[in-house]
Amino acid sequence: MRLLLYNIRYAVGGGASMHVPLPGAGYLLGSQNTLGDITDFIKSVDPDIVGLIEVDTGSIRSRRVNQAEKIAADLGMNTSYEIKYGAKSFNQMLPIIRKQGNAFLAAHRVHGETFHYFDTGIKRLIIELEMDNFAVFLVHLSLKYRHRHLQLRRLHDLIVVTEKPVIVAGDFNTFWGENEIYLFMRAAGLKSANSEGLPSYPSRSPRKELDFILYQDGIEVTGFEIPQIRFSDHLPLICDFEVT
Repeated sequence: MRLLLYNIRYAVGGGASMHVPLPGAGYLLGSQNTLGDITDFIKSVDPDIVGLIEVDTGSIRSRRVNQAEKIAADLGMNTSYEIKYGAKSFNQMLPIIRKQGNAFLAAHRVHGETFHYFDTGIKRLIIELEMDNFAVFLVHLSLKYRHRHLQLRRLHDLIVVTEKPVIVAGDFNTFWGENEIYLFMRAAGLKSANSEGLPSYPSRSPRKELDFILYQDGIEVTGFEIPQIRFSDHLPLICDFEVT
């Protein structure tokens, strides 16, 4: 099977156009072309499962287009998505921000998806996708170091009660790379598919390993790559694997 992980930055683009006519204006104005480019890229690598971080689910920035549903429809896939803030978060009342989420796309029927939430941090969503013989957790961790480690504790507790082999994928915001999550990985019995510690951020000149695909025993990774695709500020991760 093939898993694609991609922080798409709400499909606003990854280059200088983000800052025209003003710095950061792209976050409000969006892009007319980037979503199509991202969709074409996803189609070209033919994944079975796609984990998308930073998806616009229908704000004025995306011209009211739910990006998860649009990509899924164009690719003939199913989707499961949710806003990444807790139900009681102030962000649920803010224009544009209240439409920011994460999503799974799957070539096979999406079944058994569960939405969990961290107790700390602004971005709290955890999506658990249960497949026939393995489970995938999709996360976007906090920018704050202390919050990240409290979130990792919660994530660990979810993983250890899962009876199937687990994959954890997401933007961990680990500015010190794998060293920052070493103890979490050991405690949860996880290994990184990115065995060489290749950076994925920023896409124009990657220096930091923020994005991870982690896996437990019972899953064998048969291939891994980080394509140099610059439709976002993050590079995508592709992992081929088998369940043993």
